[in-house]
Parts: sequence; structure tokens; C-alpha cells
Amino acid sequence: MRGRKPKPISRQIAEGDPRQRGKHKLEEREAKQVKAARGFPRCPRHLHGRARAAWNFWVKELSEMKLDCRPDAMMLEGACVNYARAVQSDIILRYGCQVSEPILDSDGEVVGEKIRNHPAVAVSNACWRNVRAFCSEFGLSPVSRTRLPIDKSKEDDEDDLMKLLSAPRERKHPPTTDN
Repeated sequence: MRGRKPKPISRQIAEGDPRQRGKHKLEEREAKQVKAARGFPRCPRHLHGRARAAWNFWVKELSEMKLDCRPDAMMLEGACVNYARAVQSDIILRYGCQVSEPILDSDGEVVGEKIRNHPAVAVSNACWRNVRAFCSEFGLSPVSRTRLPIDKSKEDDEDDLMKLLSAPRERKHPPTTDN
């Protein structure tokens, strides 16, 4: 039986511990978790063209998001390869998504034709699914970014407090006028 994927502990803490396990217990579990080494290795030599460009782009973005962990390099490599294949398939499909096959009778004579999807359609769909799964796992899609916890720095909190304190007060009741 398959259920939902478990949420990372840091995300459970950021969301306010909805299962009421106790924030301190979650923090203890998070402290015991194995931490991966940061930073990706160099781009694999076999990646060329579009795949290499995807690698460079994603490495930069993941580093800025502080999601650049060495063990994830193989997953990133797979995503880059799938991205390049998906685009290559889509370029082939510019000429049409369907192909016709001759229908032969028992004597080998052509009696008609059968139209079916181009094989590149299946390749494109599978590769884009893989790329989407990678992007979802790493917070590289709009929906997945909303699920990532955002740690505000102490300076941001102080700035927000100062804005609140320096703002004009709102009146709760409109002033009354006595006639």
C-alpha cells in the first residue's frame, strides 16, 4: 500500500508540527539525521550541448536555494539527460506527431495505410515526466517552491518589526462628531 511521501523533518517543523508530535522531538530527530556534503561535482564529461547547459543552470539555481548536495548529483545528471532527450524528441515532432504505416495483404500488396503516433511522442512524454519529477523533488517548479520552508533571517524580523512600529496607528472607531 502506498501513501503520501513523508515530509522532511525541517518542513514539518516549519509548518508548525500539524501532528502535534512535539517540536523538540522533531528537532532531536532532525539533529540525528545524516547530513550530506554540500556542493555538486563538476559537470560529467559525457553531457554535451543542451544537457550541459541544463546542468550549469540547475547547479547555479540549486546552489542559491542551498539544495546543492553531492549525493544528488546523479539525480541531477539523469534530469539533464532526460531534458536533452525531451527537447530533441520535440524537435523531431515539429514535422508531425503521427506516421503512416502501409497495410499489406497476404500477397504483400499495399491495401491501405494505418496512422499511429510517432515513436518520439512516447519518448518526449516519458522524458518530460522524469524532468517534472526531478523539478518537483528539488523545488524547481512553482508549486513545489510554495512547499519549501523559507527561513527568515533575524534582520528581516527586525525590519518587519520596525515597519510595524513606525506605521501610523489605525483608529478602531471613526471619530464622533457631537452636534
